[in-house]
Amino acid sequence: MHFLPDTQPRPFWWLLVALWCFATTDREVFGQEPVKELILPGESFLIGDRAAFILWPEPAKRRDPQPWVMYAPTLPAYPDTHERWMHQKFLDAGVAVAGIDVGEAYGSPNGNEGLTALYEHLIQKRGFAAKPVLFGRSRGGLWVSSWAIKNPDKVAGIIAIYPVFDLTTYPGVEKAAPAFGLTSETMSDQLQQWNPIAGASVLPTAKIPVAIIHGDVDTVVPLEQNSQTLARIYADAGEASLMSLEVVSGQGHNFWQGFFRSQSLVDQAIRWATRN
Repeated sequence: MHFLPDTQPRPFWWLLVALWCFATTDREVFGQEPVKELILPGESFLIGDRAAFILWPEPAKRRDPQPWVMYAPTLPAYPDTHERWMHQKFLDAGVAVAGIDVGEAYGSPNGNEGLTALYEHLIQKRGFAAKPVLFGRSRGGLWVSSWAIKNPDKVAGIIAIYPVFDLTTYPGVEKAAPAFGLTSETMSDQLQQWNPIAGASVLPTAKIPVAIIHGDVDTVVPLEQNSQTLARIYADAGEASLMSLEVVSGQGHNFWQGFFRSQSLVDQAIRWATRN
């Protein structure tokens, strides 16, 4: 029996080669390799060598362009189940959630490059809206505030749960310095350049709305040097109306359900994300 060239049977090794080629095709585009466990339906993929994720609204609720929340800190354990309620509320409203793992970046330029890579991927390849809402939990506050300061024209708003804005309070200059490629001595000398709270006046100037919930006995991320200082910066700029700070009496840096089921944070994030 004769076969045409394009219908000849292939040996078994040819099938293995074909499968290998498909499996190693650009994972950023095809999303074939799950690189992160997710708390809600979505996809995980690589952007360069960094693990990224998208939590997707169900198809009927998606939009064009797709409104979204940029979440931080995306680390192997985050977002976690404590935030499931909030993220589900976003998805129910047709708002996607996305993040990228930049390691313990503490608001460094390297970390900001990772967030920018995520932003550009979602805007250019996924049809996402040009202005996401940024969501920073704890040290994620350093991530989102530093990125917003560098990219104020790309931010619809910021929400946060007991966020860090002053890296001298957490993780401290000595621990943060290596992420910036600096010695602790050099970083101390250049602190005004690298500490997000020192440059935060950019945010009210750009009229970026902010909503935060923070406990008044937080010893890990002190309220006064972080959220309250940002509130004063907004007030001094004449933009106090853009800054909402809920101070929870008797709560610290913990898993109290009220932090993670704040309807006010959810409502404001959805409103800001969908108004563009």
